Amino acid sequence: MIPTVAILGRPNVGKSTLFNRLVGARRAIVDARPGVTRDRIEGEARLGGLRFRVLDTAGLELSEDELGQRLRQQSLAALKEADVVLFLVDAQVGLTPLDEELAELLRRAGRPVIPVANKCESASARAFASELWGLGLGEPVAISARHGRGFDELAAALRPHLRPHRPTQEPAEDAAGGGAVAAEAPAAGVAAADIPAEGVEAAADEGEGEPIRIAVVGRPNTGKSSLVNRLLGEERLLTGPTPGLTRDAVDVPWSWRGHDFVLVDTAGLRKRARIDDRLEKISAARSLEAVRRADVAILVLDARMPLERQDAAIARYATERGRPLVVALNKWDLVEDPAAVGALVRERVERRLSAVEGVPVVPVSALTGRGLERLLQAVVTAHARWRRRIPTGALNRWLEEALRRHPPPSVDGRRAKIRYATQVDTRPPHIVLFANRPALAMPRSYLRYLAKELRAAFDLGGIPLRLETRAGDNPYAPARSR
Repeated sequence: MIPTVAILGRPNVGKSTLFNRLVGARRAIVDARPGVTRDRIEGEARLGGLRFRVLDTAGLELSEDELGQRLRQQSLAALKEADVVLFLVDAQVGLTPLDEELAELLRRAGRPVIPVANKCESASARAFASELWGLGLGEPVAISARHGRGFDELAAALRPHLRPHRPTQEPAEDAAGGGAVAAEAPAAGVAAADIPAEGVEAAADEGEGEPIRIAVVGRPNTGKSSLVNRLLGEERLLTGPTPGLTRDAVDVPWSWRGHDFVLVDTAGLRKRARIDDRLEKISAARSLEAVRRADVAILVLDARMPLERQDAAIARYATERGRPLVVALNKWDLVEDPAAVGALVRERVERRLSAVEGVPVVPVSALTGRGLERLLQAVVTAHARWRRRIPTGALNRWLEEALRRHPPPSVDGRRAKIRYATQVDTRPPHIVLFANRPALAMPRSYLRYLAKELRAAFDLGGIPLRLETRAGDNPYAPARSR
């Protein structure tokens, strides 16, 4: 395991800006308003030959309200994980009574602490750093996270506490373990056949051996964070009945039955027309970015209000970007008529997601843990199908049979001919149909027919497909026949 560095401090001292600078990406949302960061966000940082896991945290306050107490618990959990702590203070504001109380808390924590004066853009601010000696935490470091100044000094302060990174000798980082989920029988109202028990043949492509990135998406208050917490077996993410608790897209490494995952919890997505707050717009953009970076998207629905229009819009966003989708029907423990709800969801999924047939629907309960075994198996199966490469011979035998059952329609009085098919890519499967020029104008309904037949023939239910028609000779035919 690589060492862990936690960034702590009161709100609005620049913790997220420093985190983004260390990981080299805009992973954490930065805003002038205090209290933007709520969940622990983690990333891998490299600084001055050092490699470490870095944790961004919510601002530490001594508030007595429930949300303030829970945010403090999240930050203190990061403190327990850390090998060393960066205690950030705003040099432009100076030391506050809260800074001094937090310094006392950190002195008692038994962890190495480096006091860091942030926002040291001016000479007077840099001079303030010397005042941090009075906190009794050791030698302070002056930086500007926004402008990237002082990072050589920060690396020098971290080096005694962290091992230098040697790529040829450093062991691979182990995936974080998680809570166990119990196996169970399928819930009523959804057929067991929706979730294949075994995986399918996968292509050996550039994703081989990488963890499966799962974006957990949905409308606000459907239980996304609660579902991730139940999978992990710990209160890793902030949850509650108040909409909008999750703001950042939070990556959490985890493993299950020999499979490595990165679970990405996201902010709830409302209709774009209803979003007028800048912070919510940024959160929504991060959620959509998480879908684009994912290998599989889990759409979490409230079983009491299944597949509303916004749910369908989120699902289409994922499938149109080539991501396989698994629907988690959450709060199943609150459903009074499982058979009726299951039938309603299946009808709505088939109607509103008709472009991708066979999307698995899994009833789950984040509260009790019911259905999580089947949900994870559905994710693994969808990922394997998404990466599948179909042999060219089998693909053309299928094409010949599909054309025999339903020949292509004529276009402007000319017969459309599809001569040959080959798969040119995976993730998702991308099939090129070599045909004559009239076939380029075939109606979309015929391509949907081919996609439906392809899914049925090669067990690709629920997987987005890319069918492309190209005019030209068959490049695999002998030169004489061409």
